[in-house]
Amino acid sequence: MNSPLAPELAAALEAAQAAALVIRSLYQRNIEITVKADKSPVTEADVRSEEAIRGVLEQRFPSYGFFGEETGQRAMGAANIWLVDPIDGTKAFVREYPLFSTQIALMREGRLVLGVSSAPVYGELAWAVEGEGTWLAGERVRVSAIGEFAAATLSTGNLRTLASSPAGWSRLGRLVQEVARIRGYGDFLHYHLLARGALDMVVESDVNILDVAALAVIVREAGGEFTDLAGAPVGLATTSVLATNSLLHRRVLEALG
Repeated sequence: MNSPLAPELAAALEAAQAAALVIRSLYQRNIEITVKADKSPVTEADVRSEEAIRGVLEQRFPSYGFFGEETGQRAMGAANIWLVDPIDGTKAFVREYPLFSTQIALMREGRLVLGVSSAPVYGELAWAVEGEGTWLAGERVRVSAIGEFAAATLSTGNLRTLASSPAGWSRLGRLVQEVARIRGYGDFLHYHLLARGALDMVVESDVNILDVAALAVIVREAGGEFTDLAGAPVGLATTSVLATNSLLHRRVLEALG
């Protein structure tokens, strides 16, 4: 691949594979679970897989910053920062269903430019580099060309904050009545489906940037649009998502605004 980000992509893919080996070795092994201060679970698999990722990335790019879900932050003032969630969907991992993934993104000068999304048990790998398109399961993919709510599929996830707002919940309810289908695939899966044109809109209200940074690049490079629910660009403080095939984006913002 003749790209200025080819070395970073190769490292991210290698890191994702290293994490996958750890995760598969510990999946369905009844490993110990601890609870973090925010009441989210963490397992040996989370920590060891992030250590594997960090080892690869810091060896290849020692001057780059690192922001990991489990091992913390280093050099956050650097021009290049890796954003990593080794197991996005730890609860799924613990409950032993395969809808969890490893998320690795690169932020350069404040802009997300590379994303790798690896679901090691589900068996799906997606990646994207700014200006190079999106690849899923070895094929280049594009978002759908559906431009009307009446023909569109909406997937939702993590709606606690939106549900706690009567106005926001009411607006989402009206949107649900206008679209053709409503689904709740969640986590990496509905973003992969969006990127390959199998659904058209994703709404989430309770996320961490580490959950979605790589997916933002993947959706964007597939021709979609990825913002928060107010239409703002995705950044380190992002806590909500509206991702669409781009044709529907403004209409969804208006419906939810």
